[in-house]
Amino acid sequence: MLKALARVGHAAAAGLRALGVRTVAMIAAALAVVLAVIVTGFVLSRHDSRPPVPASGARHSTGTEACLLTDRQGIKGSPAATVWRGMQDASLRTHTRVSHSSVTGEQSTANARPFLDAMLRRSCEVVLAVGGVEVKAVQETVGRHANVGFVLVGSGSGSADRTATNVSWVPIDDGLRAAVTAAVERVVDAQQ
Repeated sequence: MLKALARVGHAAAAGLRALGVRTVAMIAAALAVVLAVIVTGFVLSRHDSRPPVPASGARHSTGTEACLLTDRQGIKGSPAATVWRGMQDASLRTHTRVSHSSVTGEQSTANARPFLDAMLRRSCEVVLAVGGVEVKAVQETVGRHANVGFVLVGSGSGSADRTATNVSWVPIDDGLRAAVTAAVERVVDAQQ
């Protein structure tokens, strides 16, 4: 049996030598192409019985962004944590992106302004502020940004911006989360 296989091998080698290097290369290339077509056809014709991959949970965004300015405790502090949850609730309905920024360093109106300015530069259409110096920094800015909706959390007593049409006040009480949600939804709906 081995002798027969050896004779077939010798005959094939002699036949290939007689064809020449170019012909052998062309035959090899043609066989490679045929093999690639067969493999591609097999892969494309297979039916995948696996279930489809579920959606990642990502939501389509409207392009509107609501930004929260807080003191150094950020959204871990109270009432900022409640305000943040209210913003997230509004985001579910309006598909608004939400973000937050904490005023680090000195807790003063002057130090809060750069953080607020950064929000406004990055096109936050809705700005929320919670905390004394943060609210005061926003109050000083409201008149220069008529196209931005501001939601201020607190009492709003004695503020000159009570007459501004782009400012909403939300009191800190038991209904804070729902009030923030409603305020953000109103501002977003008014801007669309």
